[in-house]
Amino acid sequence: MKICFVMGRSGHYPCGGYKIVYEYANRLVQRGHQVTVVHPTTCYEYPSFTHRLKIYYHYFRRLGGLDGGYRPDAWFRMDPRVKLTWAPSLHERWIPKADVVVATAWQTAEWVSRYSAQRGRKYYFIQHWETVFNPADPQRVVNTYRLPFRKIVIARWLEDKLAELGESAVYIPNGLDFEKFGLDVPPEKRNPCHLMMLYHQFDWKGVPDALAAVRQAKDRIPEIRLTMFGVYDRPDDLPDWVEYYKQPEQGLLRRLYNQAAVFINASWVEGWGLTPCEAAQCGAALCLTDNGGHREFGIHEETALLSPPRDPEALAANVVRLIKDQELRLQLARQGHHYVQQFTWERAVSALEKFFLKNI
Repeated sequence: MKICFVMGRSGHYPCGGYKIVYEYANRLVQRGHQVTVVHPTTCYEYPSFTHRLKIYYHYFRRLGGLDGGYRPDAWFRMDPRVKLTWAPSLHERWIPKADVVVATAWQTAEWVSRYSAQRGRKYYFIQHWETVFNPADPQRVVNTYRLPFRKIVIARWLEDKLAELGESAVYIPNGLDFEKFGLDVPPEKRNPCHLMMLYHQFDWKGVPDALAAVRQAKDRIPEIRLTMFGVYDRPDDLPDWVEYYKQPEQGLLRRLYNQAAVFINASWVEGWGLTPCEAAQCGAALCLTDNGGHREFGIHEETALLSPPRDPEALAANVVRLIKDQELRLQLARQGHHYVQQFTWERAVSALEKFFLKNI
């Protein structure tokens, strides 16, 4: 098959959703398919001549590598057989002919809906309910979920949301890379006061809630230390007792996960929750908010402790509980580590490949 994934922007900085698409691209090309991943300079249509000039300026600037390029080479290793392209826009003229064309975000779905049949049978890979990315016009996002595409969702809650619209989808949970992330330090040998979390600037990621919870927990257990990482510079308001890593390379990130006794994620809503899964792969106990994405692998009192979103006090209580109750922490760490072993890339790619072949 000839398969084209249509992205929403450049791939030059780390992003969980992009990582999943790149993994699929690599593994599909390894199965003998021809795969192209198209990255646009912009997803938006600008009618004015001045805007078009700006778009082409940025297109040629990044194409020439003057600002780091559009490829994910700095953070993700692509199979050289995958064709990565950089386009001024998502107009059909920049999209190759294919058997399958896959929209990967609501903006790209709007473009793909206009493509002719020469660009391939249309699919929509849905990793989040993306109204959170367009709060000013959520209905525009919802309208894309009604487009006549064949739809793939990564989580049951997304399948349920589509069903509410009268739409169906195939459910294919994400795969995890068990070569890149694994358990190197037994959970019982870790400092129970060592916590870890992702830093993100989206409000719905709940980072202020998580930090408030950690501060409350530290008032009760002063020995607490926190490691954070993210794609951004270290925030100015982080206290001195927080260790921060900007875009840690994969080997370092694995070591950080293996040092953490407890991994925290306080998202109000989550498509899946890739970083908690990676932490579970590496043996950290999970302390999460109760949302649809986290429920894919977080089962309260079995593989994680869950608390309501936007409730730092409840999250803090769970953090304290895991630090003080070593037996519970070790139980959740081991059971969580075992539970995520089912999410193999072999299973995920086989399911996606089968879905494509069945419908082209």
